[in-house]
Amino acid sequence: MKLDDNVEAAEVDAAISREISGSQAVLEALIAEGVDTIFGIPGGANIAIYDALYDNSTQLNHVLVRHEQGGVHAAQGYARVSGKVGVVFATSGPGATNILTGVADAQIDSTPLVCITGQVYSHLLGTDAFQETDVINMSAPITKWNYLITRAEEIPSILAKAFYIARSGRPGPVLIDITKDAQLQSFKYEGYVKCNDIRSYRPRPIVKTDAVQSAAALINAAARPLILWGQGVILGSAEKEFRVFVEKSGIPAAWTILGAGGIPTDHPLNVGMLGMHGNYAPNVLTNECDVLIAIGMRFDDRVTGRLDKYAKQAKIVHLDIDRSEIGKNVTADIAVCGDCKETLPLLTTLILSKEHAEWVGRFKSLYAEEFDTVIHKELNPSEGELTMGEVLNQLNALTKGEAVIVSDVGQNQMVTCRYARFNNSRSNITSGGLGTMGFALPAAIGSKFGALQKEVIAIIGDGGFQMTLQELGTIMQTGISIKIVILNNRFLGMVRQWQELFSNSRYSFVDLESPDFVALAGSYKISGKLISERQELATALSEMLSHKGSFLLEVMVKRENNVFPMIPQGAGVGDIRLR
Repeated sequence: MKLDDNVEAAEVDAAISREISGSQAVLEALIAEGVDTIFGIPGGANIAIYDALYDNSTQLNHVLVRHEQGGVHAAQGYARVSGKVGVVFATSGPGATNILTGVADAQIDSTPLVCITGQVYSHLLGTDAFQETDVINMSAPITKWNYLITRAEEIPSILAKAFYIARSGRPGPVLIDITKDAQLQSFKYEGYVKCNDIRSYRPRPIVKTDAVQSAAALINAAARPLILWGQGVILGSAEKEFRVFVEKSGIPAAWTILGAGGIPTDHPLNVGMLGMHGNYAPNVLTNECDVLIAIGMRFDDRVTGRLDKYAKQAKIVHLDIDRSEIGKNVTADIAVCGDCKETLPLLTTLILSKEHAEWVGRFKSLYAEEFDTVIHKELNPSEGELTMGEVLNQLNALTKGEAVIVSDVGQNQMVTCRYARFNNSRSNITSGGLGTMGFALPAAIGSKFGALQKEVIAIIGDGGFQMTLQELGTIMQTGISIKIVILNNRFLGMVRQWQELFSNSRYSFVDLESPDFVALAGSYKISGKLISERQELATALSEMLSHKGSFLLEVMVKRENNVFPMIPQGAGVGDIRLR
């Protein structure tokens, strides 16, 4: 080796092996993992991390949110639209507890997050010190993994594990709590090594080919098969493989709300949404099919209704990466455990190419009945107040199904998922399993940072908007462009609908008084407009979409605008009501 080579090698060793603080190690890990955006708020217990961030602001974009819950929902939106791991910073005590709603939301919706919380000095743990909470035990049931770091030298390896666990297999949130002394300590840093394996953790099950063969035989023999797909198709980046499977099989396919976009809304074999406010045909015909093929979905109660009335006549084939979901709610006759990006092609090669024309015709017939009874009146009313559905219908005409739509929770969510067009995967962003009101505004912020080139539109009810409206300040400070549509029915609409239908219209504390949303947006330097007349709608939506920068459009809609079809609580999917 020449002298120059020795000098170069020494310089490399010095670059790798050097003294850095725990806080610097946190940022080194994020940069090595390809993180480009962080959402968070500084506080006393994570101030050292923010001090280190001061010198890394060109490599890491930090978005200062107005509330930690807003930060974690923003990270969810970012992760869901981009497919990357979302990252959140929060301080100890109330900062850490404020993120727990979003962490629970991410856990049930399989959203990959790494949440990094500051903690009090290690010698103060357990003393009820100022802003100390045991966030590890509090978050244990709602995280995929969590860990308390008390020594700086642990940081590189623990964060490497955190990112690997968050993104691998069935994704989910990981919370890493770092004591203040661990952030401040210096240690000999020898570089960052990504984690690709953990003993006893097997995120990708080994696929059993005999199960795939049995599933193919059952599907090939079926006369009335039905596919139900969920977010697992999207999380597995298996949209192309799924579409090939659907088109070769000729089987009608219905989706859970988190599965929307797995194949385009207008695909001829896409027969609509499952569940409580889903489409009539896939719900009714669930109880008439002979083989039910569930792909990347978990048979949530909002999809199944009463389990003792659910698809009792059908053989069940369940494809999922998470073995614990198979048989949890609905017993599977054939279980295909594995990553659907791997299992779907194996299954597709074994199935016969079919059309099932008569069976698909049954879906079309029931859809026509739903269209005449519900859909046409909701999307194209000739008189009366504006409906939520017609707002979505007009929006579809303008966006052509190419926008990212972020919906909140309640009637606005059900109407959005029912009527919005989704031509692309990762374009329907909503809170599924936890049903978190207030999700949409911060999640839209995160979605925009995750897809800067796309139009991001938040559809929010007047109730949900008031739960996280402070994040208008985040929009103002970052200058990002988000379009906000408030569907204002002056009620907590979903609860009101239930009270009308099942409590004899005893409207108990659902009548909602709201501020002037347009003036409020204006105070955050966001342009806005209020409309209440049908003839204003198309022009107002066009103005919103063409506006440079963020825009808030408040639409006064029918007060008692119920969402149908509907499966009453305690009923089976076959008992779905059209009116």
